Amino acid sequence: MNLPSRDDIQRTFVDFPNDQIISYVDYFSEEKITQCHIYSYPSLMPYCGSITNNFPGGLFKNVRTVLLYDEYPFEHEFFLRIVQSFPYMQELCVNNLKSQNRKHSYESSNDNQNLSVIK
Repeated sequence: MNLPSRDDIQRTFVDFPNDQIISYVDYFSEEKITQCHIYSYPSLMPYCGSITNNFPGGLFKNVRTVLLYDEYPFEHEFFLRIVQSFPYMQELCVNNLKSQNRKHSYESSNDNQNLSVIK
């Protein structure tokens, strides 16, 4: 399958010299579908949907509702990026059936190396 790269997508927006365009492409092998995210930055939308592990980050002060979806597990570092990108988030919806790969728990950690709390 030949998917456009992020640079390919960026080049299609040469007529928007004053706007920063953010884009990324996801391919979901289990469902055999492709999803392309394209948005101007800063975004004025109050929601951000179908965010995946490929989300590049950024600061989205207007977003209150965030929807996460991916075939791959969401790791702790990803949630740190989400909370930093959406500081005024009020609602978080997560659609993911995969367990974390780097899961830490209090029971299995004898050396007290626990993950930081996300605020």
